Amino acid sequence: MLKVYLSGEIHTNWRDEIINKCKDLNLNITFYSPVTDHERSDDIGIKILGNEEKKFWHDNKSAKINAIKTRSSIKKSDIVIVRFGDKYKQWNAAFDAGYAAALSKSLIIIHDDEHQHALKEVDAAALAVTKNTDEVVQILNYTLNGNI
Repeated sequence: MLKVYLSGEIHTNWRDEIINKCKDLNLNITFYSPVTDHERSDDIGIKILGNEEKKFWHDNKSAKINAIKTRSSIKKSDIVIVRFGDKYKQWNAAFDAGYAAALSKSLIIIHDDEHQHALKEVDAAALAVTKNTDEVVQILNYTLNGNI
């Protein structure tokens, strides 16, 4: 069984696309991902540890609690897939890619051509740079079965 972490932008359904296409191919994959409910992720620190007067400490608490989930998920994964979307700059996605690379995880990146220059260092650390979920699913199928 392959273990795959799906990191990156949370404003589109790209994760569901990959998961469903892999299910259609009967690929034996366990998927992990961050909490994709933006508000829940942003507020988890104060919900568990109490309110903060300053936004910095509010964000700091949540970032650290989210990091527990992210780090453990990346560590137990064989492959880390990071998608960079168009709407927002995903600094956290770049951080996840760097963390995965530091752990020598197989890294697959997804982004449009327009982001190639901005992500050249991230792309250089990846084993594959793709433009869409279909290419990712083909890589996963090839990895597990030698098929595309």
